[in-house]
Amino acid sequence: MTAPKALLILHGKQATNADVREAVELQRELGWDLAVRVTWEPGDTARLVDEALAAGYRTLIAGGGDGTLREVVQALLAAGSDASLALLPLGTANDFARAAGIPLVSGEALALLDEPPVAIDVGQMNGEPFVNMATGGFGSRVTASTSEELKRVLGGGAYLLTGLTRFAEIGSAHGRFQGPGFDWEGDFLAFGVGNGRQAGGGQLLCPQALVDDGLLDVCIVPAPEDTVGTLGTLLSGGLLGVETVSVSARVAWLDIEAPQPIDVNLDGEPALGEQLHFDVLGKALRMHLPGDSPLRGGATAPGTDADPKSARGR
Repeated sequence: MTAPKALLILHGKQATNADVREAVELQRELGWDLAVRVTWEPGDTARLVDEALAAGYRTLIAGGGDGTLREVVQALLAAGSDASLALLPLGTANDFARAAGIPLVSGEALALLDEPPVAIDVGQMNGEPFVNMATGGFGSRVTASTSEELKRVLGGGAYLLTGLTRFAEIGSAHGRFQGPGFDWEGDFLAFGVGNGRQAGGGQLLCPQALVDDGLLDVCIVPAPEDTVGTLGTLLSGGLLGVETVSVSARVAWLDIEAPQPIDVNLDGEPALGEQLHFDVLGKALRMHLPGDSPLRGGATAPGTDADPKSARGR
């Protein structure tokens, strides 16, 4: 019987990770023909995906954080491939992995290769794909400006520390958000458009999001009079966190128009725009997820509207 084979595309910073090496060796001992390729510079991920597909690999593994996951998915979509994908979470925050229930222990994450792949959605912003979430506003500036060294030392707590030290820079933006059955306009501190549920090192912006419903969850944090207090609630989690101060919706698509460019973070990739269009590539990616992953569903979650395309206002 031919051994199942897969190729791990590993972020260059993890090339000397002993836990990863041990997990790969274990997977090989369990009968997998598991090859490893390491990235070095921009463009490597797309090249390695293309080379893997040309070599006949039908299963790939993204070894890194949310940004690495997005790069591999972007390359798979560009190639028009239906190869399946597993995630070996090695980033600072691992927001998608945590929400999806993917183990952070390398050996346990690679064990998901034995789970049959399931079809999940991929979000798009102006045609650019994202697997987890697009965030905009002050939170995106915090994420983009948090240093790699601070993230290495403090992990997800680095985002909190950066946010606390930048209170003097807090400012709101103005925008109009429109989608099927949803229309909101005003000043806001931050927003999230989620295929996944959390971003920025554990901020649960879209707690009811599912990756297989063909919809995007939207969270908007309006700018109140007590801006500093509200942002403090968001950064610390508070008692109820973002749900106490946000407007939310679940839509098939969303348009955002703003008089000034908005800072956006797309699964770790910074962007800037005044007109943003979000939509969904339904069931566009085959991914190895835990059988009981919280991000998988189909039934309407408690507290949502019966019609999933309608807005959930608070």
